[in-house]
Amino acid sequence: MRLVVAEKPSVARDLANALGRHRREKGALTGDGWTVTWAIGHLAELAPPDAYGEEYKRWRLETLPIVPEKFKVKVNAKTREQFGVVKNLMRSAPVTEVVNACDAGREGELIFSYLYELSGCRKPVRRLWVSSLTPEAIREGFASLRDGREMKPLEDAARSRGEADWIVGMNATRAYSTRFGRPGNVLSVGRVQTPTLKLLVDREGEIESFKPEKFWTVYARFAREDTSYDGVWFKDKQNRLKEKEAAERIAEKVRGGIGTIRKAEKKTATEKPPLLYDLTELQRNANARYGFTAERTLRAAQALYEERKLITYPRTSSRYLSKDMVGTLKKRVEAAGGLADLAPFVTELLALDRLPINKRIVDDAKVTDHHAIVPTNKKTSGDLPPDEARVYDLIARRFLAVFFPLARFENTTVVTVVEGETFLSRGRVVLEAGWRKLYPDGVGGKKEKEPPVLPPIEKGQEWPVSKVAVKEGETKPPPRYSESALLGAMETAGKFVEDEELRQAMKESGLGTPATRAATIERLLKVGYLVREKKILVPTEKGRALIALLGESPLSSPELTARWEERLARMEKGAGSRKDFMADINGFASALVDEVRNKEGEKVAAPAKAGRNGGGKSGEPLGACPKCGSPVVETKKSYGCSAWKSGCKFAIWKTVSGKRISAAQARQLLTKGRTGQLKGFKSKAGKPYAAALVLDAEHKVRLEFGERN
Repeated sequence: MRLVVAEKPSVARDLANALGRHRREKGALTGDGWTVTWAIGHLAELAPPDAYGEEYKRWRLETLPIVPEKFKVKVNAKTREQFGVVKNLMRSAPVTEVVNACDAGREGELIFSYLYELSGCRKPVRRLWVSSLTPEAIREGFASLRDGREMKPLEDAARSRGEADWIVGMNATRAYSTRFGRPGNVLSVGRVQTPTLKLLVDREGEIESFKPEKFWTVYARFAREDTSYDGVWFKDKQNRLKEKEAAERIAEKVRGGIGTIRKAEKKTATEKPPLLYDLTELQRNANARYGFTAERTLRAAQALYEERKLITYPRTSSRYLSKDMVGTLKKRVEAAGGLADLAPFVTELLALDRLPINKRIVDDAKVTDHHAIVPTNKKTSGDLPPDEARVYDLIARRFLAVFFPLARFENTTVVTVVEGETFLSRGRVVLEAGWRKLYPDGVGGKKEKEPPVLPPIEKGQEWPVSKVAVKEGETKPPPRYSESALLGAMETAGKFVEDEELRQAMKESGLGTPATRAATIERLLKVGYLVREKKILVPTEKGRALIALLGESPLSSPELTARWEERLARMEKGAGSRKDFMADINGFASALVDEVRNKEGEKVAAPAKAGRNGGGKSGEPLGACPKCGSPVVETKKSYGCSAWKSGCKFAIWKTVSGKRISAAQARQLLTKGRTGQLKGFKSKAGKPYAAALVLDAEHKVRLEFGERN
């Protein structure tokens, strides 16, 4: 008898259906010479600290660090019954071979390893490694099972990741909570979540310390024979002037003048199609286009993979396909034609003698455990739930786009000289839309602003100045992180990298993995370190207080945990030592606890409890309510009175006239009755202005314009 262990009941059903006729038994499906059973996610997990001694039941700084010599694994109490089924089957005499059919990745390897270990099983293990759950893919996978011993490096990396997160998380959370947390306030600290939080807190600091500076730009319109074009003044590659007077002098100098064309250059440019999707890029695109959270995108993709069989394994970090898939690509293209919007593009591709394939699509050297996310050969019936329909459209559209030609443009650069002053004009003509035909509203979901089409212009021509304008502008602070931007920053450990192929090269040194990033963001929200405001993620007072407390601790450094992720990735490939990695983690935990013992800092207050203060999200009291004297606490949309349910409706809204009000500014308003002059408010016409926030006699927040002496 061969025993097959799947990760979830739904996958077990797919495997059994592909293998042949079977009957249902308790916790298993049995056919001729085989049985398929299943885990339910993590049936077993690392034991808590108190499993290593009574002294660890209470959280005390004196008992840290907790560094087990050998980790204990325990059965999850909620799924003990199913674990009993798996254990009995593994130890059953007729079973001569076990097939690990858990998800083909690090977590799947860990789930199986714990079950195998706790069951005391010693039988030989084979590994099913499939990226698609269609019956054909499953049967092919069973025809080419791997020896389980080949997966030892992946198991080592999986165990090391789990144990490293346990050691750092348990020790750091207990150390900081006992030393700096007030009663009822756990300061959750983690190997990946803390440096991710620091990215957001650092960005918030940049925004608050940003001082906007005004600048002026000079525009000129050149016209003759019923045609015209616009140019912007520039000098030494700079087109902004710091003084209004200087801009007006230039405008006056060129007004009514004659422009001479010094340069009229046309160049043909091409744009490659974007790479296929990995999970992170799919989550980023779904966030930018539809406002989906990373978790929501992953849920939809997982359903498309597990339940619908419409896409390949989604938890991948590769954006390329392997050579052995080339023969299946036409069938996948046909399947994508199940979407009416994509049918014309499918027809166009199928009319070709063969699909154009290059190294940007198929490259074995760049395929990790799994290839990029692409459609299977199963055609959608078109009645998918809304989230799944949108995610499938993204995947199918991107898959088709990579086979289309480059987009070709003719870019025109014109330099016009008037009275010694130079003006730059740029234009663009689309020569061939190529792959962009699939994205009429832009790749990111927003119509991209194209440069204008310029009239015929030649060097040496004279064009009179018909109009001159001076426009005032203001430098802007860096934007807050959307979930899309944060996922990109996690992928490159906080380094800003826009180029797709360069990001690919940096993947092994990111924060977390594609499979864990969504959970990390959700964890930060759950523990009250972040709030989600539409598409934007904003750190709370509690989150900022923790990062301030950590200071220069390496625990908050994106580079440190990125290096650990890189070592884990190398371990997966058999190139790194598990023993050395864990020794370094143990040493780090000991140094961390010593650092906390000697650290000075203020206690971090517990978040306000939801329901007592009208849905408080996080943060300590910011001051006393001017109306009733109760504490004012941070809620999702305001800094409001905690006696809200008792009838006091005092609130300082977090957004006033387009400007976000920080907790520090709200605190200043409560203690002093006013803030200083704040920049960044916007009129209904979108024009920026400065004002102070003041509390009036009726305890209402109003704006006061102009400087106070």
